[in-house]
Amino acid sequence: MRYLHTMLRVRNLDRALAFYRDALGLVEVRRSERPQGRYTLVFLCAPGDEALVKACPSGRGAPLVELTYNWDEEAYGEDRYFGHLAYEVDDIYATCEHLMKHGVVINRPPRDGQMAFVRSPDLHSIELLQKGEARPPQEPWASMPNTGHW
Repeated sequence: MRYLHTMLRVRNLDRALAFYRDALGLVEVRRSERPQGRYTLVFLCAPGDEALVKACPSGRGAPLVELTYNWDEEAYGEDRYFGHLAYEVDDIYATCEHLMKHGVVINRPPRDGQMAFVRSPDLHSIELLQKGEARPPQEPWASMPNTGHW
């Protein structure tokens, strides 16, 4: 068994892409418009996984996030049965600073130099984990409180 992708329903595809692609830095690798079903699928990978995607013609070479946008509005609510997506990052502090510049709230700041949580515009939780050893605690992160829930 091999992990392939996680499907997330999104309410506004442009807002979702501004978060996942522009702020978080994921790369769009495939898009499928389905007029008969009235939905759009967008598949994204982490930048470090692009070579894996290209190496497999079926599109199943790397773990992907599938954004599903239903053209007709549906109410998804904020159910917490979905846990979170997790991504390893080279510099937890630089990543959080970059996200904040894109207007993303850091719900659980990386006070420990190891872990942070943010939420997408559709309220999906995203865990960010420092690659390798934790970074030494530093301000403003060390004293930053949690915001909302994650």
